[in-house]
Amino acid sequence: MALTQLRKQEIISSYQVHETDTGSAEVQIAMLTERIVRLSEHLQANKKDHSSRRGLLRLIGQRKRLLAYVQQESREKYLALIARLGIRG
Repeated sequence: MALTQLRKQEIISSYQVHETDTGSAEVQIAMLTERIVRLSEHLQANKKDHSSRRGLLRLIGQRKRLLAYVQQESREKYLALIARLGIRG
């Protein structure tokens, strides 16, 4: 279920703001989205895994807070990011 180092590098390189960026809100949201997608697939196969479900809800809440921050800073960046990630549709 964990992201591989190679996949993390792919996400970081595609969402980074500048070449040394590894922790901006956009990168964090993209990483959380990838983890949420993988965990959702896991929970569809394992319906009784309640501890993972709790973890999923925590990740969703964290992503929601980061999205609110990006929206507060720049509405255009927010709209571009959610369109690119394919969330809230």
